[in-house]
Amino acid sequence: QVQLVESGGGLVQAGGSLRLSCAASGSIFSISAMGWYRQAAGKQRELVARITSTSNTNYADSVKGRFAIGRDNAKNTVYLQMNSLKPEDTAVYYCYTVGGTVPPSLYWGQGTQVTVSS
Repeated sequence: QVQLVESGGGLVQAGGSLRLSCAASGSIFSISAMGWYRQAAGKQRELVARITSTSNTNYADSVKGRFAIGRDNAKNTVYLQMNSLKPEDTAVYYCYTVGGTVPPSLYWGQGTQVTVSS
């Protein structure tokens, strides 16, 4: 069974930084992409960043220049470095991974709360 475990969330003041981590384990044949969504209270879940197996990255316009996504540890761990945090970044952050099955499989982490105070 595939499991994604997130860590690194917490409370930080505006302008501060946090580093989120998501470690995937279990019977994943391969990983084609990993990334992060977030969901603020009363808002729809939105894509923050993703990285593919070929190291292509994509970022939401609202976080470009402030957040950076990376992957290491045999490509089964994804990180989200968040700098210059703003109160509007406050949300629950969910990591995900796309397994290289046919059809592809989608797995989600449990979510980690990020709260940015003003």
